Amino acid sequence: MKILITGGAGFIGSNLCEFFVGKQYEVVCLDNLSTGFRHNIEPLLDKPNFRFIIGDIRNLDTCREAVKGCDVVLQEAALGSVPRSIANPIATNDNNINGFLNILVASRDEGVKRFVYAASSSTYGDSKELPKIEHNIGRPMSPYAITKYVNELYANVFSSLYGIETIGLRYFNVFGRRQDPNGAYAAVIPLWVKALIQHQSPHINGDGSYSRDFTYIDNVIQANELAATISHDEIVKRAELYNMNLPQNAPVDLVFNVAYGGSTTLNELFECLRENLAKFDKKIREVRPVFREVRAGDIPHSQASIIKAQRILGYAPKYSAQEGFARACEWYWNHMR
Repeated sequence: MKILITGGAGFIGSNLCEFFVGKQYEVVCLDNLSTGFRHNIEPLLDKPNFRFIIGDIRNLDTCREAVKGCDVVLQEAALGSVPRSIANPIATNDNNINGFLNILVASRDEGVKRFVYAASSSTYGDSKELPKIEHNIGRPMSPYAITKYVNELYANVFSSLYGIETIGLRYFNVFGRRQDPNGAYAAVIPLWVKALIQHQSPHINGDGSYSRDFTYIDNVIQANELAATISHDEIVKRAELYNMNLPQNAPVDLVFNVAYGGSTTLNELFECLRENLAKFDKKIREVRPVFREVRAGDIPHSQASIIKAQRILGYAPKYSAQEGFARACEWYWNHMR
């Protein structure tokens, strides 16, 4: 099977490239290196089953070149970060909607069998329901959330109109090796780890009571493999057991939460990261956080129900948040100093 991974030099994308190349799939990586890095995929460049295209999903011709001969597309390319989208909604829209549509059109025209795309827990918006269940969403609270919801709408329409199978994976606060700690829009875990290693105080937005379903990268890899490889007939059969009736001859169009199904407050996260890093440097245990105002667009709590993914995809996340924190801290300690 030949797979295109867009955003393949980024955090999640590079981990997917590494995994599928190791599984001997033919992998094409497309990335414009705006938020991804060549060094993330450097060990793969000499592999015979790996091809790297420097290009932008906002260019339709580039998308057409990248998707040639591919059976499956893993659409990871996007301009992430809620704060970035608030600061520059036009750029976020251009990348996450126009770019998404380009790769979807190119996939349709090439006859791609299945289109798996990175959806987002931000789609749940102001919904207060916990845990979050796929069919019950609220109003988006940021431009980024809007773009990710529009992706789901486009996938649904393309599935019904053109027959392409689409599976959206709503990621919940993914973290792990190669997540970039630098830049104005770095994610919380690499940002705090970097500060702690440097004996600096991380900033906690609010009083630390906000909670997230932090999800280790290897769980996300598992979900992508299942979404890319499970047969249409198997999905239909398992959906029936889940009390979801899917037409036998209709293309798949489904969305799944991808998480561990747990909850960690920001205060708990800080304590856990500090304790794991203090194993390497005892002085880190003396670092204290600095509290500041809640960020605009942040939702108070986010926790996923993963029952649908478990029953239909066979998703069985291996790593809890705490296990992932330990692994991530060890990786950063070995790579950041």
